[in-house]
Amino acid sequence: MSTAVDYDVREPPEAAPRRAAGDRTSRQRRWRHVTPPPGAAEPEQAAPATNANTALAAVTPVRPYPDAAAGDVALDPAPLLVNLTRCVVEILAGVRNLEQLSRWVTDDVHTHLVRRVTIAARARAMSGAQAQRPRLVVGEPIVSRPSDGVIEAVVMVHQPARSRAVAIRLDELGGRWRASAITVL
Repeated sequence: MSTAVDYDVREPPEAAPRRAAGDRTSRQRRWRHVTPPPGAAEPEQAAPATNANTALAAVTPVRPYPDAAAGDVALDPAPLLVNLTRCVVEILAGVRNLEQLSRWVTDDVHTHLVRRVTIAARARAMSGAQAQRPRLVVGEPIVSRPSDGVIEAVVMVHQPARSRAVAIRLDELGGRWRASAITVL
């Protein structure tokens, strides 16, 4: 079952300045389809609400999805691998700060990436090129588990001019995944 959830992102009428008749940039409604977790009860149909307080009271709580931050590293590592790959390529391109990745990598990987970022920045400075966000498509990771608490994966990154492979090794440290090796080929 898929349920449409209405997120009203409009400004209150008194806070919004007068706009032209055709301008709906800040007054659009955004819809997102949400699939409830397995085993969740059917939501009950609520009576129409008369004000905002009764509308909030009519919401039926559902059981949340498992939380990856709760220390369950058995969850699918594919989203983490895809995001790490995208971040590493953007860091090497000079459009993302390396510190954004520091909590997901070990000190050795951080040191290695600092060297790579420095070399890439020097090369851009010598050629006079500006850092540009790379257009890329990140493929599905190919994952292997050589032992408990260890994941090795390769992720293909396709760019208009070339394709690259990014090899990543994830180790379980402190109840979460951390990259202990990242190699961009």
